[in-house]
Amino acid sequence: MRSLTRASVLLAMAAVGVWAAAPGSGPSETDKGDLSDAQIQDIIAKFAAKEAQFARARENYTYRQTARVQEVDAGGAPEGRWEMVVDVIFSAEGKRSERVVKAPVETLRHIQLTPEDEADLRNVQPFVLTSGELPKYDIRYLGKQNADEIPCFVFAVKPKKMEKGQRYFQGEIWVDDRDFQIVKSYGRGVGIVSKNNQFAKFETYREQIDGKYWFPTYTRADDVLNFEQGPQRIRMLVKYENYKQFKSDVQIQYGDQVPSPQPKKP
Repeated sequence: MRSLTRASVLLAMAAVGVWAAAPGSGPSETDKGDLSDAQIQDIIAKFAAKEAQFARARENYTYRQTARVQEVDAGGAPEGRWEMVVDVIFSAEGKRSERVVKAPVETLRHIQLTPEDEADLRNVQPFVLTSGELPKYDIRYLGKQNADEIPCFVFAVKPKKMEKGQRYFQGEIWVDDRDFQIVKSYGRGVGIVSKNNQFAKFETYREQIDGKYWFPTYTRADDVLNFEQGPQRIRMLVKYENYKQFKSDVQIQYGDQVPSPQPKKP
């Protein structure tokens, strides 16, 4: 997010309207136990493989994504607002696309959403760490801790290096010790940007939707962004709802991919 005007906003902790309360400040005390380096690497390999399976499976689901960003003044009252409701759908031919359902007029006054914010909304906030993405990150085991009564392995994650035009996740992830999938993440999107482009810390939770995979269901943030013009508090809420598996005999297509020719009937 980029600042538009000079703002002098003090941190206020009152929650307003439908906006979520401020997320936690990361993992509390963890139990490191006595896992060996080999065991830790085995856990990382297992959950990355499971995440890769999940990433492929999610491409075959429809769902609705509702995203809202709210500016907050010094007294904790909401000011400007941005909202977008999108349905991820399939055509009868099996082509996956996004359909904007609702997009009210933006009323943000102090900040401006950037292409980096859009990239984070798509890929960083519903963070998936697959086997193919592992070489991009340094991963450090922090210990065991429950996430909503689910026993988890907790890892600190940060990019090894950043390339221009790319967005990355930096923070902590909670991995279910039974299903070996990420059930919670806390951090922020990072990348090579100007000093006046700031990004809020967020918290994303997943739920088991189909009895097999853990899907992101909501992301929340309540943070103060320290721009050169001064601090600005923002709240963000993203909901992922109505997951439904797309079932069809047709081949799933992406973009403008040409369909395979159908065999002629005898």
